[in-house]
Amino acid sequence: MPLTRIFLGLGSNIDRERHLCAGLEALAGFLTDMTCSPVFESHPVGIKSGPFFNLAVSALTDLPLIELDRRLKFIEADNGRYAPDRKGLPLDIDVLLYDEQVGNFDGLVLPRAEILKNAFVLWPLSLIAPERLHPAVGVPFQQLWAEAQIDQKLWPVAFEWRGAQLTPDSLLAPI
Repeated sequence: MPLTRIFLGLGSNIDRERHLCAGLEALAGFLTDMTCSPVFESHPVGIKSGPFFNLAVSALTDLPLIELDRRLKFIEADNGRYAPDRKGLPLDIDVLLYDEQVGNFDGLVLPRAEILKNAFVLWPLSLIAPERLHPAVGVPFQQLWAEAQIDQKLWPVAFEWRGAQLTPDSLLAPI
């Protein structure tokens, strides 16, 4: 199968650094050409919990969409997502975009609606794919972020993976 450009959203609100790093390591085991956005901290949306760390990842895969989603569920499970006694959300990985696919694919709706609803998805996506067009609305992610009127607070945080700082100092500097 040819390689497909994908975008994923990752989030965690329990032992955040450990779970996000574990998720990235698992993804690096079967995805290629991975690019990670800066990491952002935000208050939870839709649930009562502690703050989240979120980031977006761009990568190439040779997996069909449904197989990719199945692998992501296994990674979440390995990190305690579905444990009966879990507290919070150890690791959440969502397919945001699968190439230019638009529609419902066995219950997986693409592009993911959260892209346009949640700042913690749109801002990271706009940083790693600023010129890429949202496949459903045809507007670049950078423009969508610049024009977004989303009432959510989030802030960049220092985060290291594989010895590299994912969040550049320019985002961390006080304004």
